[in-house]
Amino acid sequence: MDRSSLIFCTGSLVACLGAAWLFFPLAALDPETVAMAQTPQPAETLPMIDVGQGFGELPAVELIGYYVENPPAPPAAGAAPEPVIRFGGC
Repeated sequence: MDRSSLIFCTGSLVACLGAAWLFFPLAALDPETVAMAQTPQPAETLPMIDVGQGFGELPAVELIGYYVENPPAPPAAGAAPEPVIRFGGC
């Protein structure tokens, strides 16, 4: 490698690390939000959830109860696997 290539690589590495150091405090969550996210919240305090498709908004407690009473069925033996749904891209 010639000298200009090394200077460019070193300079771009320093610039990227400097930008990360400079902008990390803007992207980081405050300690209060992190602490709140790590403690479980009661289902009664969760907001209404819009499920769409004509159902409108439902309380989280009702959705949790429905899931407990009607768990997803395991795949049948010999059945084809469900297709992987990918969003975006080609």
